[in-house]
Order: sequence, then C-alpha cells, then structure tokens
Amino acid sequence: MDDLTHLEPILQRYAPRGRSGLIPALHAAQEVYGYLPEAVSSEVGRALGVPLADVYGVIEFYSMFYTRPAQGKTVIRVCTDISCSLHGGDAVLEAVCQHLSSEPGKPCSEGEYRIEQVTCLGLCNHAPAVLSGESAIGPALPEQAPAIVARSLPRPPSHVSGDLRLLTANCGGESPADLARYRAGGGYQGLQRALGMPPAEVIAEVKASGLVGRGGAAFPTGVKWEAAAGVPAPARYVVCNADESEPGTFKDRILMEGDPHRTLEGMLITAYAIGAHQGYIYVRGEYPYAHQVLQAAAAEARQAGLLGPDILGSGFSFDIELRLGAGAYLCGEETALFESIEGKRGFPRFKPPYPTTFGLFGQPTVISNVESLCNLPLILQHGPAAYRQYGTPKSTGPKLFCLSGDIQRPGVYEVPFGVTLRRLVYDLAGGPPPGRELQALLLGGAAGVFATSDHLDLPLTYEDVRSAGLTLGSGAVVVLDDRRDLRQVLLRLGRFFAHESCGKCYPCQLGTQRQHEILQRVADGRALPGDIGRLADTGWTMTEASLCGLGQTAASAVLSALKLWPQLFQ
Repeated sequence: MDDLTHLEPILQRYAPRGRSGLIPALHAAQEVYGYLPEAVSSEVGRALGVPLADVYGVIEFYSMFYTRPAQGKTVIRVCTDISCSLHGGDAVLEAVCQHLSSEPGKPCSEGEYRIEQVTCLGLCNHAPAVLSGESAIGPALPEQAPAIVARSLPRPPSHVSGDLRLLTANCGGESPADLARYRAGGGYQGLQRALGMPPAEVIAEVKASGLVGRGGAAFPTGVKWEAAAGVPAPARYVVCNADESEPGTFKDRILMEGDPHRTLEGMLITAYAIGAHQGYIYVRGEYPYAHQVLQAAAAEARQAGLLGPDILGSGFSFDIELRLGAGAYLCGEETALFESIEGKRGFPRFKPPYPTTFGLFGQPTVISNVESLCNLPLILQHGPAAYRQYGTPKSTGPKLFCLSGDIQRPGVYEVPFGVTLRRLVYDLAGGPPPGRELQALLLGGAAGVFATSDHLDLPLTYEDVRSAGLTLGSGAVVVLDDRRDLRQVLLRLGRFFAHESCGKCYPCQLGTQRQHEILQRVADGRALPGDIGRLADTGWTMTEASLCGLGQTAASAVLSALKLWPQLFQ
C-alpha cells in the first residue's frame, strides 16, 4: 500500500479534531481503500496524534472495521437474532451462502462479497432482515438470495400506527419529512417558544411535564437538565444516543428516517436549557440511511438559521456533529458512547461521576435517546399541562412500542401510557397469526423479561409494570406463539450477550459465557442436575456485580424464564 494520496483530504478534514476524529477518519479511509491497511492506519494515527497501538485497539474493537484485503467490497449482513430467527433468518443466511458458494466471515466471488451472520440490525419489523452494503432488505426469503446479493429488493415502508400520532405524525411514509413539511405541522414552534423564555423556565416546564427518559432507565429529564446546567464548566454538551441496538427495538430508526427535524429540535431545546453550544448525534453503524437523512436535515436547518450562530436572532448558538458507529452493541451505554465519540474503544466508565457532571470530554453532558428528544417539541409547543393530558399522573405523555415476532402487524405503535398489553398486542397489532395462541411476550428486548397471557390486562405504565416485576425497557415487545421452543429463544439471547460482552468487568465477561454454555446444554436436551441453580447464581451475580447495563441485564430474560417455566431447564 504505497498510494496514500487519497488519504490526504481525509486527514485534512479530521486531523484538527485530534483523537476525537479517529473513528470518522477510519470510516472515510475504509470507504476509499475497502479496508484499513497498516500504512493507512499508521498515517491516520500520525496525523491525529494517536499511537498506532491505540488505533489498532479501536479497529479491533468495532466489528465494521477490517484490517485485511479482499474482505469483500460489499458486506452482506444477515440477522439471525430473535425476531429474524422466528421467521427464517437462518434459512436466509444459508441460502445466501449457497448462492455465493461461501460461508460467513469469508470473502467470496473474487473479493466482491463477504457474508456475515450478525446480531440485530434494527429491522425487526421487516424480519428476516438483511443489510446488503447500505441497502436494507426485508422481509427476505431464501429463494430471493440472488436478488438479495444484487440489492434489487426494496424495503417496504414501516407500519406506524396507534391510538396517537403525536411523535410519529410524519413517520411511515415513503420519504422523510423535509423542513417545509415539518414546519407546516408546527415544527420548531417549541424551539421558538423556548428561546423566548429564560433557560431556567424551560427546565421548569420540562420538569412539570413529568417526562422521563424513554431509553429504559426512566430518569426524570428535567432533573437531569437541572444537574447539568448547575455545574460550573467551560463547556456543556448535548448528545443524542441513536445507537439503537437492543434486539426487538427499531422505533428510533423510524423516527430518524421519517421525521429527522423533530430530533434536531429536541436537541436545540435541550442545549438552550442547559447552556450547551455543541451537540453530537451518535447513529449506530447499521443505520446508514438514518445517518444520511439526519445529515440532510442538519444541512437544511443550518441554511434556515436553525443551527449555527445566532439561531432565529436569539443570540443563542448551537451546532450538531453526526457520528456513525462501527458495530458495537455496548456503545448504546451512555459512557461507552462518550468513549467512542472521543476516539476510543467503547468501554463503559465507572460511575460516579455521572454524565451530568463529568460526561463527554470530561464536561457536563445531557445524553438522551431519540424518542426522549422527540417529546420535547411537543412539551414546549403546547405546555406541560397539555402534555400531561396523555398518559397517567405518574407516567405522562405518549410512548412508542415496537411489535415484532409472531404478530400479524409488526411495526411501531404510539399509545398513551396506561393502555393495556391486550390493547397493544391484539387490538392494534392483530395478535398472533391465525390459528396460533400466545405463548409469551418478551418485554424490553434481549435485556428485558418475559410476560404471559396472565399479564395482558396490565396497564402499560412504569409504576404498574414495575409492581408486576416486569419492565418496559426500550419499548420492545417480541411476541412468541405456541409453535416456539422457548429453550431455543433463550439460547439466542444467551449467545447474543456472550458475543457482545466487552470483557472489561469479570462478572459479565465470565457470566455471559457460562450462561450461554448452560443454555446450550438445556437447548440440546443435556441439562445437568443443578443447572437451574447455576443459571440463577450466574444471573444474579451479573445483575449485582457488573459494571454497566449490559451485564446488569444480561440475565434478566433467563431469570424471568426460571420463575415462569422452571420445567424448561430440567
């Protein structure tokens, strides 16, 4: 690799950022060269001031970076996680391999293609799903293998429905809402109103709305803002966590692809309230289209004076930089995401300190997921009292749920907090296929817990779900009908966490491996005496002793299954 001339414009663009520009520079270099040769990696590190060992540490951490030639000009990623596996993801993978006379992980057709068996692509509503290059395909059938390779199968629009269409008013169509369409529906009116108020008053309105984070932790948004705004610091940051990689979850993708300006407006409101002038949107690497849509929306916003200096003549300045992930589930954890933006491996940090005092680049930071941010324009445009008309006194506003698996109408459903599982699963999404019965519901995705038909009349609020020993998590609801072998479902979950554990803390590193081994025995019908106790001990150890949310929830589904169906493990 002697020709580094194509690298020069990349280095000119990213070198001024120092280490923070490392991952964007590696993405750009790999797009040019097809992989990351040592000479390229070395030159990138030299220009950015990053030791070569650290450059390789980053490259090896992220699954979408490649260090060897002939890895395949087009990578065909076939999902075989829970929702896709229910609908034949393994058969699609086998068919694509047969068509190209290859196997996962090896280049084929003289280096033109590489097939990868991957974890969730965030396309669960189109299961089984494939990402061929940057083309999202689904539902895919084994007999469509030639068309999958040729990328000639269009992905149909996502089904978006529900009792409400507040957050999703512009979603589900053929094309994303541009600035004119967004403004025609009241877009940026919330920002305009916020800019006419003191920042403390904006924080007070968000606190009064009762909004809590929609990513799973359900922490009060206004309290988070107040903490970040109250810390003396030379800079503050707003970060949008768009690394939506929880199996069964795809609502943030649909919001970004259908209504990107709503996310931008939510970030602008947050920034004004806490006194931030720079923001980042971290989009998972498997969402290239969402990344493109957001880039276009940000460019529109800058041209209209909605991003940059002196926004709407208010004297307030704020801009946003988009970052594309490179394949790491762990980067959905907030501190691991900070590390990734800073140009490092996505390892979680010890807490405390918390992001509101020591976040991105060591400064106070507010980080929220896409759905959380999309609630803010609604609150600021109409006021907290109007917002609280939806939901319940303790769980306010609208909520998005992702329905996939054995369900007649998979998609995103927007409802007010307080509707029942029965309303969501049967009335809105159609229930299981004709002739099938409900066996179980996995709430919250891979990191969630199982529910049964006994829970169908449970109101979907944080307080009711918590009292029932369940979780709303990220809003995923994976439906399993009476055909499914729950042992195999649990094995998929166990394999997922064993694959995604970063290894930084011993309870998770070892626990996910041991959990997977035991679940493999159970699925094979080779359960040993005492395996129930071993799973419980391993699960509770991970839950109580792991450093971050991955290990703390890696056994949640297994522990709930032990409680509901102990006979499965004997």
